[in-house]
Amino acid sequence: MFKGLGQMGDMAKMMKAAQEMQQKMAALQEEMHQVTVTGESGAGLVKATCTAKGELKALDIDPSIFNAEDKEVVEDLILAAIKDAQSRAQEKVKEEMGKLTESMGLPKDMKLPF
Repeated sequence: MFKGLGQMGDMAKMMKAAQEMQQKMAALQEEMHQVTVTGESGAGLVKATCTAKGELKALDIDPSIFNAEDKEVVEDLILAAIKDAQSRAQEKVKEEMGKLTESMGLPKDMKLPF
């Protein structure tokens, strides 16, 4: 279609590739709202589940840790589980972005706005 246009043909290819990447990134962003990861603390006594975008969806606390004297410990375990889930969510996004950029022929560790 753009044969014989020289650099104009290359520019058209680049624009098309950029549009494809934009569409794939939008689809990936939407998908990350559906993917969930679970973080835990206290050897699994507290579990936090969040989306790959970091939105907290569920918190599971083993009833054996409820004791009035251990209130601060329980709070720390809850925070640790949430932080672990959020960290796993960031890693999941990084992994999926790496797959996307690699599929587009770009370096896997290329940082794109996401």
